[in-house]
Amino acid sequence: MQLNDEQKREVTQWIEGGAKLSEVQQRLAEEFGIRLTYMEARFLVDDLSLVPKELVEEKKPEATEAEAPEPPQPPATGLRVDVDAIMRPGALISGKVTFSDGETADWSLDQSGRFGMVPKTEGYRPSQADLTDFRKALERELQKQGL
Repeated sequence: MQLNDEQKREVTQWIEGGAKLSEVQQRLAEEFGIRLTYMEARFLVDDLSLVPKELVEEKKPEATEAEAPEPPQPPATGLRVDVDAIMRPGALISGKVTFSDGETADWSLDQSGRFGMVPKTEGYRPSQADLTDFRKALERELQKQGL
C-alpha cells in the first residue's frame, strides 16, 4: 500500500498522538477510503518506522507464588517462514511462520493482495521485531516464487 506524502504525515500524526492500529485502520477508511486489514496496517506503520504505543512491549509482571511456573521453553532459534507446497483455496501463496518465541501462525496472500495471518494461540500478537523479520523473509519467499 503506497500512501502519498500528505497521507503519510497524517498517519504519523495519528500514531504520535497515541492512536491504536485499529484507529489508524478506521481513519484511513473514513478519511481516505483506504481499507486495510490489521496486519496490513501494522506493516504500513512499520514501513513508516513508527511504533504505536499499544505495541511497545511492556515488562511482564513477575509471577506470584500462587501461579504455576511456566515449563522451560527451548531456546529461540529465530524466525522461520515456510511456504505451502499446495496453496490453500483462494490463496496466491500461503504457508506457516514460526516466530522467535516459538509461537506459530498460518499466513496467506490472496489474488487481491490481501494478507491474512491466523496465530495458533488465540490472541497472540508477534513482537514488532518479529513482524519486521517476517515481512523481510516473506518478501524473499515471494521473490523466489516470482511474485
